[in-house]
Amino acid sequence: MRVSVDDDRCRGHGICCLACPEVFTLTDDGYAEATSAEVPAAYEEAVRTAVASCPERAITVAAS
Repeated sequence: MRVSVDDDRCRGHGICCLACPEVFTLTDDGYAEATSAEVPAAYEEAVRTAVASCPERAITVAAS
């Protein structure tokens, strides 16, 4: 699974970071980013939770 955060849509709520801190982090500007485009299998469910929880719908996933 691959994950990305749309910089134009993200408003820095940080919900993704709470759902999966192993994959998401906040930049110095306060916006979310994926620490790695490729999601380890162990974190796929948490990333799906982050996607579903994002109020801006800024996170997308795709099959690798």
